[in-house]
Amino acid sequence: MRWREPQPVIPWEGVRDATEFGASAIQNRNYSYLPWTEEFMVQNDISEDCLFLNVWTPAKTTSDNLAVMFFIHGGALTEGSGAIDVYNGVELAKKGIIVVTINYRLGVLGFLAHPELTAESPNNVSGNYGFLDQVAALKWVKNNIKNFGGDPSRVTIVGQSAGARSVSGLLASPVAAGLFSGAITQSGTSFTSGPMGSLTLEQAEKQGLEFQEMKGASSLADLRAMSYEEIIATDPDQPRTRYGGVIDGYYQPDELKNIYAAGQQNDVPFISGMNADETRYRGDTGDEFVAQYGSDAEEAVKLAGQEQSRLNTYLWMEFRAKTAKTKAFEYYFEQAIPWPEHPEYGAFHTGEMPYVFNNLKMLDRPWTDVDRSVAQAMSSYWVNFVKTGDPNGEELPEWLPYSSDVKEVMGIGKNVGMMPITETAERYDFLKKQLLGE
Repeated sequence: MRWREPQPVIPWEGVRDATEFGASAIQNRNYSYLPWTEEFMVQNDISEDCLFLNVWTPAKTTSDNLAVMFFIHGGALTEGSGAIDVYNGVELAKKGIIVVTINYRLGVLGFLAHPELTAESPNNVSGNYGFLDQVAALKWVKNNIKNFGGDPSRVTIVGQSAGARSVSGLLASPVAAGLFSGAITQSGTSFTSGPMGSLTLEQAEKQGLEFQEMKGASSLADLRAMSYEEIIATDPDQPRTRYGGVIDGYYQPDELKNIYAAGQQNDVPFISGMNADETRYRGDTGDEFVAQYGSDAEEAVKLAGQEQSRLNTYLWMEFRAKTAKTKAFEYYFEQAIPWPEHPEYGAFHTGEMPYVFNNLKMLDRPWTDVDRSVAQAMSSYWVNFVKTGDPNGEELPEWLPYSSDVKEVMGIGKNVGMMPITETAERYDFLKKQLLGE
């Protein structure tokens, strides 16, 4: 099954023990590297037999009809798993939803395109296997989640980083139509983000042939005969190739912006946002920049980067609204995990995950009442959205949806509430020019 579309599982007789996590996808495991400690990283076995998903349900009967949160992990499409500690679904399930986390194939094993693969495919495509794994998992949920007390018509796809990029792909893919009713992207959607499928099928096939040559293979059969260790081994003398989405005309028909411009996306309620300390300012730092942000270079660049990230997501909301009929909500996450040894990381990339899953207990940190309050609020917003397509609910500050005349986003941190994208209208105009290259 290496480099083939995912297939239905072969049925078994009797009871299969599913009380432990299945193996994670093949990857070069790092176990931990700062700022991502063990709780954020893969610790269990890896295997090419990796297409497992995990279900947490509070349902008492199969007729409970609970909404479902379907979570896609991040990791640059090269690492990660549904079995990671901070993605444990127990606490969210206690709030009345079913939580599903999934595995999907990664790196070259998940995204290699090759002329021979295209020729043997019933859809005349190759690459995008990891994304097709996500579609297969969604189809599994649609067909089976009722047995866990779930409602197959209320499934919200949620992803962080590469998982957010995956959610964006599902939103644009005709193959995923009808499989979900809402979507959340965390640190992965902005107006100026690079093209989702940077390669055409022809370009990706060429990359596949180069990989074959680099491995000293003469055919696809040779590559399939190799061990996974040989396949993923990197040569320090060779440039490292990143594998990702392919515009294949099947899973991904076109670039994301073109699909939205034509109104051909899967139009569902949407949440997107970023973290305070994961982005950097991109743009001019000349006289006009100094006039807007002052001359303290380090502080000015940091503040400009934070405002720019809020604006970048907002501009996507604005673009989306031209054809979408559903609501969209933007957040900005500011709460830094307490870390006396490393305060420099702040609200780092992926640092929101313990709060979203209400899983502070998974990390041994000096948590404060503010942290616990943020985790309760953020997890409740996500649960409400999964249930209703709207994050708002009792005892939570009102989260206004995107509108062209309210340039505010939901700030989630010590203070939870709507906040301006930029402190001044002049900064808004300045940053918009930088982002759009005007």
